[in-house]
Amino acid sequence: MDFGYTEKVSALQEKLLTFMDDHVLPANAEWVRITGQGEYPMALIDDLKGKARAQGLWNLFLPGLKADEPGVQLANLEYAPLAEIMGRLSWASEIFNCNAPDTGNMELLHLFGTPEQKAAWLTPLLEGQVRSCFGMTEPDVASSDATNISTSIRRDGDHYLINGRKWFTTGAIHPNCKLCIVMGVTDSDPEANAHSRHSMVLVPMDTPGFSIVRNVPIMNHHAPEGHCEVIFRNVRVPVSNLLGTEGKGFALAQARLGPGRVHHCMRTIGQCELALEMMCERALGRVAFGKHLSDFANVQDWIAQSRVEIDQARLLVLRAAWLMDQKGNAAARVDVSAIKLVAAQLQTKVVDRAIQVFGAMGLTPDTPLPDLWTWGRAMRFFDGPDEVHLRTIARQELSVVRKNLGRTALYYNLPTR
Repeated sequence: MDFGYTEKVSALQEKLLTFMDDHVLPANAEWVRITGQGEYPMALIDDLKGKARAQGLWNLFLPGLKADEPGVQLANLEYAPLAEIMGRLSWASEIFNCNAPDTGNMELLHLFGTPEQKAAWLTPLLEGQVRSCFGMTEPDVASSDATNISTSIRRDGDHYLINGRKWFTTGAIHPNCKLCIVMGVTDSDPEANAHSRHSMVLVPMDTPGFSIVRNVPIMNHHAPEGHCEVIFRNVRVPVSNLLGTEGKGFALAQARLGPGRVHHCMRTIGQCELALEMMCERALGRVAFGKHLSDFANVQDWIAQSRVEIDQARLLVLRAAWLMDQKGNAAARVDVSAIKLVAAQLQTKVVDRAIQVFGAMGLTPDTPLPDLWTWGRAMRFFDGPDEVHLRTIARQELSVVRKNLGRTALYYNLPTR
């Protein structure tokens, strides 16, 4: 396994860092000011997107890009360090057309969309002209077990009739959001198993019967693009809006989630790096009880532990990305569960230490730390809660040992009889 960055990736890292320093970070104060007024800074975003695309920093996330599609074709392992750089600022990924949930939705359309669906939705998404959302999680069932998803997608002649309620539908109130990919029960085969009953359908946001109930705050933080509760009341779309085939919703979801989790985890590592850097700066500059905070052994321990844990997590994510590139998304299923578990827990741990070093200021919006901590805590739910990923890892470990029961017998120091 070689996780070293190639000359191509190193050059892109340098180019991306320069772009962030020259264009994105100077715009952060204005982005915070406008979103704080309840608006979305589209003029600011569009200006930066134009500059990023002109420099070739566009659609970096999609390994399967074709020659006639805009962007830079990168493997998962190549994209990972770039996602880390973007992740240091929560809103930066959109500038490069690498933001969730659009990345996952573009992946779905790229893999499973018909030529007509690609023309209508994939092309505008790749061009950065529109955004999209993804309706999966439901408030009325335990969505950690996705077989519980109950939104109805019923065939009615040449149309599907959709009824149900979703929430945490990220991006639904973004001004450019034009499409929702919704997952629900088609159940055309009564004998189908629990994982063959669900399908995905493309729903334009202006379809009658589709409505946004509210932007759900995450621990009192309102995302400007929205983590929304939405309702489908007799939403009618043509059968041609089916994505893939009926009953294959779970297979599509897995194709979408694998790369997306690598993206999330690398963005998280970028945020942890920022928190560590801020912690060190604060410790070097702040004096208490006659000494700089950096002189106290416990603060030094927090800094050292954070450095080691971030590097460990990064290596684990890079290994998962490498495995996906070498053997496909399915082969990396357990590794992807591992990185999702580790990265989310890492973020709350590192940011919590940074908050402690900052003192009371670390609790205020004067720093990004409260939002970083909140996002890390939320990560322990979205894309599957910790417990689901722990179960996936444990089952794999047990299955390996079950095939070779007794192999450790000779390691026991038992008396002979």
